[in-house]
Amino acid sequence: MRQLLVAVGEPLIDLLAAPAGLDADVRDVVIVEPEEDSTTHPGDLVLVIGVRGRSALRQVRAAGRDGATAVAVKTQTEQDARALRDAARDAGIALFGVWPEVRWEQLESLVRSVVDNARLTVEADAGESLGDLFSLAQTVAAMTDGIVSIEDTASRVLAYSRSDDDVDELRRLSILGRRGPETYLAMLREWGVYERLRSGEEVVRVDERPDLGIRRRMAVGIHAGSQPLGTIWVQEGATPLEERSRRALLGAARVAAVQLIRQRAEASAAPRLRENLLIGLLDGKVDAASVAGDIGADAARPAVVVVFTLRGRAGVSDRPELELERTEMTGLISVHAAAYRRSALVTTLSSRVYVLLPDLPSHAMPGVLGMTREIVAAAGQHLRAAVQAGVGSVVRALDEVAHSRAEADRVLDAMSHDLDTQVATIADVRSRVVLSELLTVLGGNERFRDPRLDALFEHDAEHSGALARSVLAYLEHFGDVRAASSALHVHPNTLRHRVRRAAEITGLNLADPAERLAVQLHLLLHRRLTR
Repeated sequence: MRQLLVAVGEPLIDLLAAPAGLDADVRDVVIVEPEEDSTTHPGDLVLVIGVRGRSALRQVRAAGRDGATAVAVKTQTEQDARALRDAARDAGIALFGVWPEVRWEQLESLVRSVVDNARLTVEADAGESLGDLFSLAQTVAAMTDGIVSIEDTASRVLAYSRSDDDVDELRRLSILGRRGPETYLAMLREWGVYERLRSGEEVVRVDERPDLGIRRRMAVGIHAGSQPLGTIWVQEGATPLEERSRRALLGAARVAAVQLIRQRAEASAAPRLRENLLIGLLDGKVDAASVAGDIGADAARPAVVVVFTLRGRAGVSDRPELELERTEMTGLISVHAAAYRRSALVTTLSSRVYVLLPDLPSHAMPGVLGMTREIVAAAGQHLRAAVQAGVGSVVRALDEVAHSRAEADRVLDAMSHDLDTQVATIADVRSRVVLSELLTVLGGNERFRDPRLDALFEHDAEHSGALARSVLAYLEHFGDVRAASSALHVHPNTLRHRVRRAAEITGLNLADPAERLAVQLHLLLHRRLTR
């Protein structure tokens, strides 16, 4: 399943649950329709088509009873995802959420291709008995009676064979990570040895140089198509290199190419998969217990989320420069977070950088705040833009991380108009967070809106007026006309006239405390929407 997630993954499917972990095998892909009672088998990935969300609960449970490895379902709401995730955990089956716009035939084709290719790779591995590069080097040494080293394209030694024979100076220095004698390397370049090794599968012979203490060698380039990946070198030992050495080198180069390609794929895939799983945790889509081992965290230990963003990017006008600053900020955050906690995980979503700190001790918040302030201070020194950070609450376990992330986001949102505050928790900005949440609810419910204020907004638009802004200032200063007029830079009588005129246009009763509060919320929402 891990390989499947790496190959397919976002933006087609999300992992929602994996009770048995990500090492479970997927051997086949089957399609189940709602009217079918088809039986699935162990190792199957079941694509449930024709139904969405909780309507697929029966198929999820049935696939679990049959021992299938995983089931894929399209979800419609977060409630659907939770119900399906609970059912999958109870049934002991992994659950993939399929994105609504994905076509089933597209997903089936991709998944089947991954499964078939994996099967062929396993069969090839069994037939060839491929080991790691050190095992390969030792095998070649036995076949050639030589002393073998495998290098990458930068001449760094990746693996080498053990030997009881005397090694020459070039091999000794290479294994120690240092360059060989420059005169000898220049000679290899002059003879075109490196060029011949990069150009194809030719086995190149290199004569000995007793004056430099360098013995005879054979070498072959490792290639993937026309792309060079490295070189296999064989130093002559006590026995002279023979024709069979050439054939052994040629075969070894082809085996090494497969291993190097896999190593590259695994090196790039593992961080990408870990980041995708982290994003799923932050979004509340992934079952924490299923993926804790893959992100290197203990699902039962406390955790917290901290979110960072750039503010006040003065002088940054083009996208490349902005992206560079964000990249530098992410790198800086990653280093500091890792120094604070080895298990820290960092990812970027839109313009925000999220840090998940798992496996925390009790009473961890002072240390988390210290780390956050340290990052913000370092960013102020090394970046041209200011950085702000919202710190979520420490949650009891990894499956509550989405709550910490949501709180951190709300804290950062509340700080957006206060550049003087660099780091905050919910306790620091609770009133602003509550107000922001109220405005969000008000903005999303037309039935709560007061239509009388529309007349005020229309009057201002038609006459380029400032009645709405004046009433809001009046309310924010508790009816203190002098303070409100000073904030607006107008005469107190002008403000009194505007407030009376607004009441005439709308019919609002500002003497009623409840109405004053409702009007202030509406005016704040209007200001948010028109900025």
